[in-house]
Amino acid sequence: MHVGKLVFAQLMDHLPWKSFARIVGRYGGDHRVRHFSCANQFRCMAFAQLTYRESLRDIEACLQAQRSKLYHLGIHGRVARSTLADANEARDWRIYADFAQQLIGIARRLYAEEPFGLELKETVYALDATLIRLCLSLFPWATYRSTKAAVKLHTLLDLRGNIPSFIHISDGKMHDVNILDRLVPEAGAFYVMDRGYVDYGRLAKLGDAGSFFVTRAKSNMKARRRYSRPVDRTTGLICDQTVVLTGFYARQDFDRPLRRVKFNDPETGKSLVFLTNNFALPALTIARLYKYRWQVELFFKWIKQHLRIKAFFGTSENAVKAQIWSAVCVYVLVAIVKKRLAIKASLYEMLQILSLTPFEKTPLLQLFTRIPPQISYQETANQLNLFD
Repeated sequence: MHVGKLVFAQLMDHLPWKSFARIVGRYGGDHRVRHFSCANQFRCMAFAQLTYRESLRDIEACLQAQRSKLYHLGIHGRVARSTLADANEARDWRIYADFAQQLIGIARRLYAEEPFGLELKETVYALDATLIRLCLSLFPWATYRSTKAAVKLHTLLDLRGNIPSFIHISDGKMHDVNILDRLVPEAGAFYVMDRGYVDYGRLAKLGDAGSFFVTRAKSNMKARRRYSRPVDRTTGLICDQTVVLTGFYARQDFDRPLRRVKFNDPETGKSLVFLTNNFALPALTIARLYKYRWQVELFFKWIKQHLRIKAFFGTSENAVKAQIWSAVCVYVLVAIVKKRLAIKASLYEMLQILSLTPFEKTPLLQLFTRIPPQISYQETANQLNLFD
């Protein structure tokens, strides 16, 4: 008799399946499908992400070894690698992209009050992109260079909880700065990005929307100092200035004052020059804000190491995007469970435990609770007592 739910099924219970069904209906994902539904496909892809499966054959072998438990996982019917391959090729990847956005909305509400190191009420985003290299002969649609293929993962990371609030998957040729045209700026929010995103026309649009940006100045920036504020040089600050751009095209794109903060990094000894359109925060806070941009780099490193987004189960554009969005769904789902159950373990520890226990029946909260071993010293009638 089945008593209790499997760990994988408990995890899937935290997903908004009604929203998933609406999204599937929007794109006709289950149209003329009799057996292997989009929900089954997602569960199989989530299982592959959680248990570090490397191929469709790997997924099929592991699930077939536990045939008697597939129903309790929520997977109905036999899982064949050909069926899963066809689903990855044919089912619209936007189903999983929209579902990931649903999960991101839930996670951001849960982490809205999460501290990230600076006492700021405003939302702080870190913007960056990472390259996922592919084989040109297998992925000819992912143009990058004449002899290489790649896709680029553009991510806007909410630093409260390290939740990706916006993700765009493009080919490797798309320049990072072009992603600013796809963002919908949030008034009052801070956008922290490196100098690859310095385009004065696009930065002016962020300012027009009531948003703030923090970025690094390019070495060839031409500007004239208008005003200098006093700084405490013992903190590493060198100067805090109001400047105006003097370059011909730069001045046409950005015809308003900028704040330039120069900071000497004590760890590397390098002098860094930051640009921002915020004149209210202390100069040291501006420098620290840019330091937290590194969280998006750690996010990219984390998902590449712990999720399956480097070895793909299909070679088409649809299959690759469906797998990446499934990985994002799993990442956000684990973050949601961590917050809802107030689990102290890190996301890394949770994924390691989940990879080994999907078929167990331990309650999730107990699974992640570290209980120290207790040794019972029970005395028996015939036990010799040396300390009487």
